[in-house]
Amino acid sequence: MGHVIDKIAWINVVDGRILSTRAKGKDVYYIPGGKREAGAGDIDTLVREIREELTVAIIPSSARYVGTFEAQAHGHSFETMVQMTCYSADYQGTPAPSHEIAEIVWLTYADRDRVSAVDQVIFDYLSREGSLL
Repeated sequence: MGHVIDKIAWINVVDGRILSTRAKGKDVYYIPGGKREAGAGDIDTLVREIREELTVAIIPSSARYVGTFEAQAHGHSFETMVQMTCYSADYQGTPAPSHEIAEIVWLTYADRDRVSAVDQVIFDYLSREGSLL
């Protein structure tokens, strides 16, 4: 059994487009979020990661579970998987790139080949649901 990277992500879809980010030095886009710290809950991780990456404040009481998705981790060995637990949530502020984030973009399903493997699984799900253009 290989290694599983445990991540929490924020699904923010507006008018059929999903908020995605590109980290400095990376060639693919990622749905914003990050790794859980030891002992941290899903929502605490979501709030911390999104504040660090996008300088906005997630409203914890508005968080809604979307799903958990798994795929091979981008840029890692074949045995390494990433498990992404996704939430939608309202927020306060204006998203802006921070820390390691180079760029914020709004993507549609046509951009599927520009995102990581696990994000492609999420794009497929959101497309089937009819929320992603």
